[in-house]
Amino acid sequence: MSSIHLVAPSGYCLQQEAALRGVQRLEDAGHQVHNQQVISRRYQRFAGDDSQRLGDLNQLAQLPEERQIVLAVRGGYGVSRLLNSVDWQGIARRAARRPLLICGHSDFTAFQLGLLQQTAQITFSGPMLAGNFGAPQINDYTWRHFWTALREQTFALRWQSEAPAARATGKVWGGNLAMLVSLLGTPWFPEISDGILVVEDINEHPYRVERLLLQLEYAGVLARQRAIILGSFSNSVSNDYDAGYDFATMCYVLRERLSIPVITGLPFGHEQETVTLPLGARGELNHDGTHATLTLSGHPTLED
Repeated sequence: MSSIHLVAPSGYCLQQEAALRGVQRLEDAGHQVHNQQVISRRYQRFAGDDSQRLGDLNQLAQLPEERQIVLAVRGGYGVSRLLNSVDWQGIARRAARRPLLICGHSDFTAFQLGLLQQTAQITFSGPMLAGNFGAPQINDYTWRHFWTALREQTFALRWQSEAPAARATGKVWGGNLAMLVSLLGTPWFPEISDGILVVEDINEHPYRVERLLLQLEYAGVLARQRAIILGSFSNSVSNDYDAGYDFATMCYVLRERLSIPVITGLPFGHEQETVTLPLGARGELNHDGTHATLTLSGHPTLED
């Protein structure tokens, strides 16, 4: 079984019971869970002060080689404060000795994209300890896809999506949309051309999702991609004032503006049911107008 190392570089984990339930669930499945003390650590709204949370990330450079999985406790906010002090190259050197399978999403996206830009290190955008593994009922789909992504050198995601047929190949990248846009113009924004950009978010009204995507368009990012995949946008709901403007309308506007495919419906993001996506892996996207398949390869996997 696997050895899992916890990190908490973002917000304090209000869901203490859920986090402990996640630990128990992983241990019951035969895995070892290390660094559990970060679960209860707190400073103001954060999971520790800046030096403690930075220490979580920089400690990865010295992680024992038997610890292959790095799992974020939760998201929130806090990683942005740390980016200019992360030991990017040290973490990459440790990963070169034995693969590090780093997984999380939400605020953790800032660290993942920074690592991708600075070192080309692939990480996994997927479930976290408290919100996913510690849910009252574990989602079988999420559990199965997490271990498939970490164990299989090539795997495919398949989902239903009503969009014009399309095909594309390229480097898969992205994660949380707001965090990605927050890195524009910084040394931690990945300069990726001919990529497949996959994004998700939570509590963003459709017009705010559109505004974030337009910022990427105006910055020239979207024109350099082969395709865009929109994952889960939880709680992205319109209201009476919108008068018919909703998420589907926003997607239509985006397709009209862009010359690349815009595929929707991937279960990826702030939901109990989510895939695990290797950021920086090679992707092959095939969409027949009704169903989409994204085949992923070239990512690190667990070693025996």
